[in-house]
Amino acid sequence: MPGKNLTRDEAALRASLLRVETYDVVLDLTTGPETFRTVSTVRFSCSEPGAESFIDLIADSVEKVTLNGVELDRAQVFAESRVTLPGLGADNELTVDATGRYTNTGEGLHRFVDPVDNEVYLYTQFEVPDSRRMFAVFEQPDLKASFRFTVTAPAHWKVISNSPTPVPAPGGVVDHTEVATWEFPPTKRISSYITALIAGPYDEVRDEVATRNGVVPLGVFCRKSLRQHLDADNIFDCTKRGFAFFEAEFDQPYPFEKYDQVFTPEYNMGAMENAGAVTFTEVYVFRSKVSEAKVERRALTILHELAHMWFGNLVTMKWWDDLWLNESFAEWASTTCQAEATQWRSAWTTFGTAEKAWAYAQDQLTSTHPIAADMRHLEDVEVNFDGITYAKGASVLKQLVAYVGREPFVAALREYFAQHAWGNTTLADLLGELERASGRELTSWSKLWLETAGVNTLRPVFEVAEDGTYSSFSVVQTAAESHPTLRPHRVGIGRYDRDGDALVRVGYDEVDIDGDRTDLPELVGVAQPDLLLLNDDDLAYAKIRLDRRSLRTALDLPRGFQGSLPRSLVLGATWDMTRDAEMPARDFVRFVLDSLPGESDSTLLRVLLTQITTATRLYTAPDHRAETATLLSSTLHGLAESAEPGSDAQFQLLEAWANTTVDPADERQLRALLAGESTLPGLSIDTELRWVLVRALAALGAADAAEIQAELDRDPTSTGRERAAEALAARPTAEAKADAWTKAVEHNDLSNQMVQAIASGFRRSTDRSLLEPYVEKYHAMLLDAWAARSVAIGERVVGGFYPFDLADETLKAASDAWLRTHPDAPAGLARTVAENRDTIARALLAQAKDAERD
Repeated sequence: MPGKNLTRDEAALRASLLRVETYDVVLDLTTGPETFRTVSTVRFSCSEPGAESFIDLIADSVEKVTLNGVELDRAQVFAESRVTLPGLGADNELTVDATGRYTNTGEGLHRFVDPVDNEVYLYTQFEVPDSRRMFAVFEQPDLKASFRFTVTAPAHWKVISNSPTPVPAPGGVVDHTEVATWEFPPTKRISSYITALIAGPYDEVRDEVATRNGVVPLGVFCRKSLRQHLDADNIFDCTKRGFAFFEAEFDQPYPFEKYDQVFTPEYNMGAMENAGAVTFTEVYVFRSKVSEAKVERRALTILHELAHMWFGNLVTMKWWDDLWLNESFAEWASTTCQAEATQWRSAWTTFGTAEKAWAYAQDQLTSTHPIAADMRHLEDVEVNFDGITYAKGASVLKQLVAYVGREPFVAALREYFAQHAWGNTTLADLLGELERASGRELTSWSKLWLETAGVNTLRPVFEVAEDGTYSSFSVVQTAAESHPTLRPHRVGIGRYDRDGDALVRVGYDEVDIDGDRTDLPELVGVAQPDLLLLNDDDLAYAKIRLDRRSLRTALDLPRGFQGSLPRSLVLGATWDMTRDAEMPARDFVRFVLDSLPGESDSTLLRVLLTQITTATRLYTAPDHRAETATLLSSTLHGLAESAEPGSDAQFQLLEAWANTTVDPADERQLRALLAGESTLPGLSIDTELRWVLVRALAALGAADAAEIQAELDRDPTSTGRERAAEALAARPTAEAKADAWTKAVEHNDLSNQMVQAIASGFRRSTDRSLLEPYVEKYHAMLLDAWAARSVAIGERVVGGFYPFDLADETLKAASDAWLRTHPDAPAGLARTVAENRDTIARALLAQAKDAERD
């Protein structure tokens, strides 16, 4: 039996047999809170009459299957996730009448009840293989078709899909509720994973944008209870800038009839590029103050999804092997648009600070893989939405643009869209256009950068003459033993000298690096600077090392750089050195704390706060962890108090202090802020900040269940419920940890977001001994927990309830033993456990290095 998997070979065979023309999908959403009726009529041809194939469906039951006018025995043809189709004709009409099930996992057709007003909200999330949870479908991207949806639902709902929303027809009364039917016009030929249905009493704001094909209607939607927080004007402005930029850059008009953006509850990801009906996590509806980094990230996400309308939706990958290209291109295109067409001109600095750090970390796990990964089946695909697929891929695309030239790159894209509109492609199709436009051969580039895994490290090696100039200079490139490929790099080398308390760039060379050692005679005779920075301007995808003098200069002048990019690169280098056990974690924490005063780059500040928290929790020698945690917390509190009133830094620093405090003496300050007895000038303690403070009190053991419930009474929203659950799980008692474990691990009825919230609280503890009993429990539950859950929930449980903070040999040994004794564990489960183990293995090496500092 296939279970829910589908292999690449099966998909290729099916695509060679079938061409799908149309789907007519009829949905009745008035049949109750658990299930819905779904009837799919599919018209398709078969190149080998008499052959057998199958259609995909995950449903509670199948009531009727009719193929070419003949009713099939449903018990014979429906099993697990497939309906077998025997004896196909040259032309076929299939109707499958089934009962589908709503989910609370963010997969398929998700159902949510708003606790504020008890209204029901639905939305779909189909990528990778979950349109089959709503209707019978040939679930693979290269079997495109035209889709027509007919939906019966409560008459007061908004119903949104890929095509423009029609005027609903009254449908009478069902269970005391007036219902209506929406008959959507058919879509153009698209893949099933980008079809969509969003339904419920969503509030909407309307606008329009002028495009090459005329005026396109724009809509922004969210739940009624969030409408007061929706800044639709900002969203529309960013969207319109994206429309203008992409139409000009791609020389292709926007390919769909309208563009709706819907902010949805309990969403698993940032967003999904459904054709003309993009869904977003409603975290992007800001109900309280957020960092500027988050506002910038929302804009990037808006542009990322819009870029997919061309690259991904108009032209689509043939199979999921090219998932990386789909996502990496959208990352590159959205960052380019953000840097050139919006207020965020330093978007590539943000990318280098946050996204590349994600890629570097992912690329050093045992689960790393080539950018162009081998997607043998759906289970491979589902766990590959990672830092390689998104951030490393986009980094390498950025290098490719520089390699072939921006003008040839854009010319190739335009030809690519023109040649393959509404079709499916592979990487070879894009590389072919790039080769023709640029005149460069790209096969060898592809092999080195796309078909091998791992990140290289670059370090300067030199000798200095008596007069202080370089007498020799080389860049040495290394790679991990497990992934030994050395690659060509275009690298900037910046030279900085002290000017009082500032570091000023006095020289810059852009050079090509290749092989294990590259001699650079152009630097011979040049004066050794106070600080030498490899990969200045962040051109390359590579880790860098600082020489001893440069590191000393950086540590002496933590605020020496006038720009955030070189400062980010040096801080990133020291972070990599800490992670690689070349720099004591306590030195890194102190360096970053000295670098924070006056920092105004919101994303850099956010990344640094995360890194020093991780360094304190995991990389500091156990004997010094408590003192380092106290230093971290007290310094962050002092920085928050001295920060510019009302600034982004003030907000982030206060939040970071509350999230890291381990000192019971901080209860007084936390309570004073919560009660309004103490204030920070320019900062309002709003709903979300109140929860940050309550959670901190709970983690210190200073807030009990009654106090948490009182805060929930102030904020009786779905988000409030999640915050309360997290705070309850964060309490430092054996009973609180056991309750969290029971609710989210032993039971399997919570929504995706609630599982995530409880897991976050469970991991937080000022008393690490509370997590020790869960080393054995964790490894004992893995197989059953994974088998009983969808991928989205399984990853949250297996990733979220790992007791990371123990970070000791016992935990690592237990994970090693589990992996060794379960060689046949499901690939996604084994990968998640291995990545958890990798984190601890790295932490132990870093702790040993930190211990040497004594």
